[in-house]
Amino acid sequence: MHELSIVMSILDIAQKQANKAQAQAVEEIELEIGELTGIEKMSFDFAWKQAIRGSILENVELKIIRPLGIGKCMDCDEVFEMKQIFDACPICKSPFVAIKSGKELRVKSLVVT
Repeated sequence: MHELSIVMSILDIAQKQANKAQAQAVEEIELEIGELTGIEKMSFDFAWKQAIRGSILENVELKIIRPLGIGKCMDCDEVFEMKQIFDACPICKSPFVAIKSGKELRVKSLVVT
């Protein structure tokens, strides 16, 4: 379950930023997790609840932004929504697609106190 390692990395980032700001707690964290990252929501939620116990994130308000998967066909230039990372162009069926969004995985913001 790679979701646990992702959550642990987020916890590490939050801890470092809180230390840098000399904060005691994180009130809010905003994450950007694209639809094409392969992160399972239920697994992430389970890992999140377990990992934040007793941590600086224990009482945090979690906000998750889920950018849609958007691709651009490299053959016909069609821009389209992708549901999976290997989706082909719906117009020309080309498998050569540049992913424009949906692979984001980042801590977008933290509110510390």
